[in-house]
Amino acid sequence: MTSISTTVDQATPPVVNVRRQTLSGVIALSLFALIIVALATMAWWAKTGTIRMVLELCCYIVAAQMWNMLAGYAGLVSVGQQAFIGVTGYAVFVLAQTFGVNPFLAIPLALVVPAIVAIPCYLLLHRLDGPYFAIGTWVVAEVFRLVASNLGWVNAGAGMSLGVMRDYSGFERNVAMSILCALMILVAIGGSYWFLRSRYGLALIAMRDNPVAASSQGVNVRRLRFMIYVAAAVGCGFAGAVYFMAQLRINPPSAFDPMWSNVAIFIVMIGGIGTIEGVVIGALIYFVADRFFGEYGASYFVVLGVMTVLVALYARTGIWGMISKYWDAPWFPIRRHLMVEKEDRS
Repeated sequence: MTSISTTVDQATPPVVNVRRQTLSGVIALSLFALIIVALATMAWWAKTGTIRMVLELCCYIVAAQMWNMLAGYAGLVSVGQQAFIGVTGYAVFVLAQTFGVNPFLAIPLALVVPAIVAIPCYLLLHRLDGPYFAIGTWVVAEVFRLVASNLGWVNAGAGMSLGVMRDYSGFERNVAMSILCALMILVAIGGSYWFLRSRYGLALIAMRDNPVAASSQGVNVRRLRFMIYVAAAVGCGFAGAVYFMAQLRINPPSAFDPMWSNVAIFIVMIGGIGTIEGVVIGALIYFVADRFFGEYGASYFVVLGVMTVLVALYARTGIWGMISKYWDAPWFPIRRHLMVEKEDRS
């Protein structure tokens, strides 16, 4: 009987736990919460110029993270996200300036527009693959630019001004911009992190690695890609609405400027595609470079393009990927680690 009991005890499987959080992740989330609070309270401690610069950086982060979700996870390489940026920006101006809606309330109302517009766009583009899909997104964005340039009720090519903002004091504008900055980062970074840690995130990562294998395991690849495409459209629209509200003016060349997609691609490729950390790092690099070297014009953009190509060829995982090789301390951990623990037999 003793030998049988010993054999049974030896065959007892070990205790296995799933670890989803790391020390670096806890520290990063704590800092993230502090950053959100700091952004929301900028009106009380920062100057107007500083708030505008931070708002611009937040818009870059949001646009880049939306492109990262598309290309880095869903496998949809788009060069036409400016379509949703421009459409939502115009929606805010029309609601506020033409229909008299409070401009700050117009922003959440305007987010319905990119969600609606994205549905027929995806139905038109989803049959295309690879470079054809990318070209198709650019063509759609150009169509929107041409339509806006010829619509009289949005003042055609002359654009629109947000004159109703004169009804609000400088402090009220700063408070609104501060809260919007916090909301953008919370939704883009926090929302993406929450989504990637959910069961849909697991399906999305599986689809990124191998769509055919993921489909064979029950992942609805088509539906998931559709969801990401619409969500990315709304996210880009959010950035566009806030950006042009702060600029107080919008016109077709700026609203549907391909530079929006160029900046997003640069940020993601430099920082590290398929990672939230890479987007944050890439956005900071671009923002600093734009502030110090933007005055050089065409030469500056050539340098950015060459950097992007070099990273794509020789460091495909970006800066964060190179850091992760030597320092495994993710800020936003989404992987699950199986931790085998010895059972206490005492």
